[in-house]
Amino acid sequence: MYVGLKMLRDFVKVTPDTLVKDAQKQLEENKLWMLLVVDEEGKLLGYVRKEDISAALPSHITSLEKHEISFLLSKLTVAQIYRTDIKTVTPETEIEGAADMMYEMNLAGLAVVGTEGQLIGYINRSVLLDVLAEEMGYREGGSRLALECEDRSGILYEVAGVIANMKISIISTGTFFYKGRRIVVVRIDSDDTSAVGAALTERGYKLVAPESFAEEWA
Repeated sequence: MYVGLKMLRDFVKVTPDTLVKDAQKQLEENKLWMLLVVDEEGKLLGYVRKEDISAALPSHITSLEKHEISFLLSKLTVAQIYRTDIKTVTPETEIEGAADMMYEMNLAGLAVVGTEGQLIGYINRSVLLDVLAEEMGYREGGSRLALECEDRSGILYEVAGVIANMKISIISTGTFFYKGRRIVVVRIDSDDTSAVGAALTERGYKLVAPESFAEEWA
């Protein structure tokens, strides 16, 4: 899966000429924590955060007169406060790579840019959570089986073969590692996993369930 296939396209943007008070209104109305800043041609310039806007606006405790505050707000634009240290990805970026980048840098989202630097989309944590649910086949129903396996090649092929021989469809597969243990997760198109579980156990696979890890979160 690529970022370009899941990125958001309909989101609020501002330009350097946008008044800060208008940017604040956009943040409040759309319940956002930041706004991306673009030029007139749509090229990404940076971003402005909610904290930056709050810091730029006069506080309730100020020595300025009302007319002075009004004048200040009529002149203060995003150009004076936006940041340029924005992290970006391209639409061709693997969505797993974007997720890892956001995790490592503790980012809430990434701007997606084209070859000329134009802003074409945005991807955030909500999108990534949606992708996780989709890739694991959660919304397609069925049932989930988890197996602790050896860390060697051919495991998924073998497990899939056992299930295919039982004429049961596989909705999704996934592999995870926990403390050096390889966990293979398979979602099958069946409400009853007992027969498949018994067949896999017979072939030496170890089924795991929440109770298998109870001591970990006790």
